[in-house]
Amino acid sequence: MNAPVNLQVIKSIEGKPEYVLIPMAVYKALREEIEDEIAGLEAAADKGKDYVPFAVEDYVSNPVSLARIRANVTQEQLAERMGVSQAYVSKIENQAKVTAKLLAKIDAALAKKKKRS
Repeated sequence: MNAPVNLQVIKSIEGKPEYVLIPMAVYKALREEIEDEIAGLEAAADKGKDYVPFAVEDYVSNPVSLARIRANVTQEQLAERMGVSQAYVSKIENQAKVTAKLLAKIDAALAKKKKRS
């Protein structure tokens, strides 16, 4: 028969048991079993999940913002290339609708950026 192990329970602020302090010998004896159990749980959680790549268009709807982000250009850089203020770029990125003429200016400014690189 095993000798009783004196465990110390550490409670949360709400008074619920949250941690258990155990002797190192007990931990060492259980460590491999615990790690195997954790690995099994992680594998089960990952099983069947397909990787879904991040698509910026799923989160950004404004065509100006989308074009700028895809070109890896900051608002400040785009404003400089367009000859406008960063505040103006921010304003057009927050508009619900953008004209074709403005989009053509944005494309031209982004093209300038690509040529300089």
